[in-house]
Amino acid sequence: MTGPLSNYKIVLASNSPRRKQMLGELGVNFEIRVPIDSDESYPTNMNPHDIPEYLAGKKASGMIIDLKESEILVTADTIVVLDDQIMNKPTDAADAFRMLRELSGKKHEVITGVCISDKSKSRSFKSVTDVYFKDLTDEEIQYYIDNFKPFDKAGAYGIQEWIGFIAVQRIEGSYFNVVGLPVQKLYEELCNFTNS
Repeated sequence: MTGPLSNYKIVLASNSPRRKQMLGELGVNFEIRVPIDSDESYPTNMNPHDIPEYLAGKKASGMIIDLKESEILVTADTIVVLDDQIMNKPTDAADAFRMLRELSGKKHEVITGVCISDKSKSRSFKSVTDVYFKDLTDEEIQYYIDNFKPFDKAGAYGIQEWIGFIAVQRIEGSYFNVVGLPVQKLYEELCNFTNS
């Protein structure tokens, strides 16, 4: 790649295949390093809108020490929020069903926090997308869970899968943010980061 990021290697601290694919599509030089400490706890009184940035920063803090001079670390965390309640990854099929039943016919927010770090500085930002679901039938929910097993996804769904095709009436904000990485904003922030 030519341009402002050509002299850097991006280190993506994630084992998400979706984030890996999206970063690859940007054409940047990158590698995956999965964080060893996966503690995703946060203060109980924290505003849900601040949690993803907090967790992204937490992931970064343990990995900065291992960075080389020409490397930039990218960490991210995505949550789904419905009426100020956080919907994490479902624990099992019943939990996934409960979440999708609650999301049915309503608007929810998908919030991704991203932290960009090198050896000397860090910067973080968040992206918020409003997602509007149609009313889902129990049969539709069950079909999705049985066939796509969305147990690794916040809110128990992936917008790029079958449920996204049939349930999402509209979105306001970044589609890629809902997939798990706001790549347009990330590219912009990476360019600014390397110039600062």
